[in-house]
Amino acid sequence: MQIPLSILIYHRVLARPDPLFPEEVDARRFEQHLRLLGRWFHLLPLAEAVRRLRERTLPSRAACITFDDGYADNAEVALPILQRLRVPATFFIASGFLDGGCMWNDAVIEVVRNAPGGRLNLSRSGFGSFDISCPQRRRAVIDTLINALKYLPTDEREARVRSMARRFAPTMLSSDQVIALHRAGMEIGAHTVNHPILTKISNADARREIGNSRARLEEIIQAPVRLFAYPNGKPGRDFEKRHANMLRTQGFEAAVTTTWGAARADTDPFELPRFTPWDRGSSRFLLRMGGNLFMPAA
Repeated sequence: MQIPLSILIYHRVLARPDPLFPEEVDARRFEQHLRLLGRWFHLLPLAEAVRRLRERTLPSRAACITFDDGYADNAEVALPILQRLRVPATFFIASGFLDGGCMWNDAVIEVVRNAPGGRLNLSRSGFGSFDISCPQRRRAVIDTLINALKYLPTDEREARVRSMARRFAPTMLSSDQVIALHRAGMEIGAHTVNHPILTKISNADARREIGNSRARLEEIIQAPVRLFAYPNGKPGRDFEKRHANMLRTQGFEAAVTTTWGAARADTDPFELPRFTPWDRGSSRFLLRMGGNLFMPAA
């Protein structure tokens, strides 16, 4: 019998709800999630869970908490809750955005959120004029822009985002906050330097993104970094077997995706599935967690 492993993925934990992104997890909902998981699941550090999955010594209803990208609120909001409830977590950090950085998608959100009036003209960025006369339309414009930009070559995408505004508010962790996460007993994992879609860059660039991210994080925490999260994380679209082989060659122990499902002993450790049930109610949250245990990884 193969006992499944559930790995949850989070990005931000906001101090308070965001009306423009009601699905984003805030502090109250995150604590609710952790209390439910602590009651019904056996929460483990990811590295230990991967090892025990391989050894077939995983406890029943095993689960792990992971975070992607490296937002400052991971340290400011999520960490105190994790510490108070004694829950381990792994933080996958895109090292190029540390110490004052802002990811391109957050820059787009800031531009649309803060635009005055009822229309937004982005013709100089290669887009048209958009109706932003209500919150729902602002959100629709954000989704449209992010979807249009996501798979562009990195340089083109960055240029078009920078043409929207000259400055963006920093949203990411500082090096000191990464050290604080590590000293609190949290695992630190690599997530590339600049968060590119690996299938959209050359093999040489992909190796540099992976290796340089790991080297920078190890320099900061003065400890090995053995886990990796693929940017965007869809197998076959965002990364391929060649990228998993790069990780193996560089000595990583496991990597996580964004494919839904639960991992089992025969799951490739470099294609571990993850998901998060976004349901607000406790019953639906647990129901989806239970359903995920029986969902085969794609």
